[in-house]
Amino acid sequence: MQNIAKNLFTGLAGSKRMIAACLLTLSACLPFSANAYDAPVTKEVFELPSYTTVGGQVIRQVRIGYESYGRLNAKGTNAVLICHFLSGTSHAAGKYRSSDPTVGYWDSIIGEGKPIDTSKYFVLSSDTLVNLGVGDPNVITTGPASVNPNTGRIYGLGFPIVTIQDFVRIQKALADKLGIKKFVLVMGASMGAMQASEWATDYPDMVERIIPVTSSGFESSAYFIQTLQNWSYPVMMDPAWNHGDFYGKRPPIRGLSQALVEVTLSSRAPGWAQKLFANRIAIEGQHPLHQWQNKYEIVDTFTQAAEARSKISDANHFLYLVRAQQLFKAGNYDDIQQAIERVQAKSLFISASSDLLFFPSYASAAIKALQAADKSARYIEITGTGGNLDGVTNIDSVSDEIRQFIEH
Repeated sequence: MQNIAKNLFTGLAGSKRMIAACLLTLSACLPFSANAYDAPVTKEVFELPSYTTVGGQVIRQVRIGYESYGRLNAKGTNAVLICHFLSGTSHAAGKYRSSDPTVGYWDSIIGEGKPIDTSKYFVLSSDTLVNLGVGDPNVITTGPASVNPNTGRIYGLGFPIVTIQDFVRIQKALADKLGIKKFVLVMGASMGAMQASEWATDYPDMVERIIPVTSSGFESSAYFIQTLQNWSYPVMMDPAWNHGDFYGKRPPIRGLSQALVEVTLSSRAPGWAQKLFANRIAIEGQHPLHQWQNKYEIVDTFTQAAEARSKISDANHFLYLVRAQQLFKAGNYDDIQQAIERVQAKSLFISASSDLLFFPSYASAAIKALQAADKSARYIEITGTGGNLDGVTNIDSVSDEIRQFIEH
């Protein structure tokens, strides 16, 4: 994700605008600190000859990337799994090279002596299928932009629709290959929280604890389903999208950029925007009152950052990630109570107080349902004005609670 950070900073004047640009694309643009995970991080490749999706379609030659931190014990019982959010990757901690300007997105809680202590635990994180960052050299994924081995042509919308459960089944295959028998913890934010809940439902004997951060609970709400659909419209309305057939042609950068702006606004909150931008104009002397092309600072910042991110992203992958989240229903049971009854893991749900995407009430409802089923479940909130993204950028504010939950 370091290359993303460099691209986002290009042409953005002022430290506040650079910070905003970095955070609004949900990339791992966190500054290096003396307490960063200091072992070298290597991107590895996991391959499956074939995989049958939840929808019954076969994907041949599946490849995803993964990273690990710490060492797996001989019994394979000290593992922790970190699941990433929509525009995230497997780069959860550390740096690929000492010269990298940034660290993984949850570096503040992963590493020796930190809540997820790599002197005790083997921490695993993998890129999902249809990962957004196809153009990032540190991302390895299989999706619509991949070549279909059956035809020798790029899949496009011929790639099977995939679900959160598919992401988890691929992770399970990876865990089996690595010799992991038990996860002490499965943790993730937003789309990663969905994966954590799916793990607890699908493999209850393998998961001891889950921490869903900024969570939808055990299924996507109707409101969130429509929110996701709204994100997809700019892509599908861009003529360059061409019903997903744009490979080798001009990609739908304009539509994808606007979609990423929509995602960002949903992932933030009014207090964050007002504090960082207020109603300042982008360029002094160029007031929006005088010319249509003149912009406010927030509009200019969001636009430039989204355009930069869209250049290393894929519009079809974005749509597939949208659909996967719309389809989320843990265990794919008709009655979500069936999923809750299967959970054996202790649960700690962490919400962000200003989250306007995954409202804290979603996690509260999940907690009540778990407790009603006599399951161990707790709830805490990250206090702040950063919206949904506080679950990524402000996770260290609940470090003590995370440490206590893992150790007891």
